[in-house]
Amino acid sequence: MKHIDKKRLFDIIQIGQTGDTPSKLFDLFIVSTILLNILSLFLLTFESLSPLFPVLRAVEGVTTLVFCVEYLARIWTAEYLYGEKGIKSVIRFMLSFDGIVDLFTILPFFFLGGFIAFRFLRVARIFHLFRINTAYDSFNVITSVIYEKRNQLISSIFILWVLILASSLCMYNAEHAAQPDVFENALSGVWYSVATIFTVGYGDVYPVTLVGKLMGMCITFLGVGAVAIPTGIISAGFVEQYTKYQGDNGSGKIESLRVTSDEFKGKQVGELPMRVILIVREGEAIVPMKTTTVKYNDVIVYGMGSE
Repeated sequence: MKHIDKKRLFDIIQIGQTGDTPSKLFDLFIVSTILLNILSLFLLTFESLSPLFPVLRAVEGVTTLVFCVEYLARIWTAEYLYGEKGIKSVIRFMLSFDGIVDLFTILPFFFLGGFIAFRFLRVARIFHLFRINTAYDSFNVITSVIYEKRNQLISSIFILWVLILASSLCMYNAEHAAQPDVFENALSGVWYSVATIFTVGYGDVYPVTLVGKLMGMCITFLGVGAVAIPTGIISAGFVEQYTKYQGDNGSGKIESLRVTSDEFKGKQVGELPMRVILIVREGEAIVPMKTTTVKYNDVIVYGMGSE
């Protein structure tokens, strides 16, 4: 193929090229393929549909072949996604979220009779559904909030695990003598703690001693507070992100520029010398993440104040 054909292929397979009819048709085709593939995966678990299994496996095979072709096309055109030629762009794509999901979607089909781990990887196909919503602002806001608040979320999850481990050991010591078969070891206490903290309990493991019941009450109340921590972090992140989206950054001054040179083209938002609030691409508003790649003819809206 000629070089221009490679660039054209990249433009077509990119999600959200609203002004490009072939790109929109390709998006529709890929979404339909993903839904057909996942539908066949679910229907293959119903023994009552066994007469249809040959048809469902054929659908699975054809859709997986489409994924293979798309995966190879994205590897071939990776240089346009990251703005740098050579193997480095290919490796960056293969190690990205999309690249890993694409690979894990393909591999299980060829190793269904092999290790059980490969059969479990079939579940990775469901993550293909994220591709449907990638181009929309709402999805970008969610991923931006999680990325920007990752340190706080990791800290809150660490607190949860400390609470779970501490409560599991307490429940084991309180209940093991009375229920040696139920609270056989500390792992049984972990299961009880997780079921109590995140739900109202399944009823398969529960305390019978007075001390155990009192501990169970404390674990329930502490669990409500501990789970509320990451919820509050994410809620605050949404408020901050939409405030940034609206340009309310406290400085009162918003500027914009159109990318018409190589100065910003191909760079990620985190590499730019300004605080990017919004990217307008082909008439669509995109809430940027630090890893969002700037493209030619994008309009960058940025604040003059500091972050």
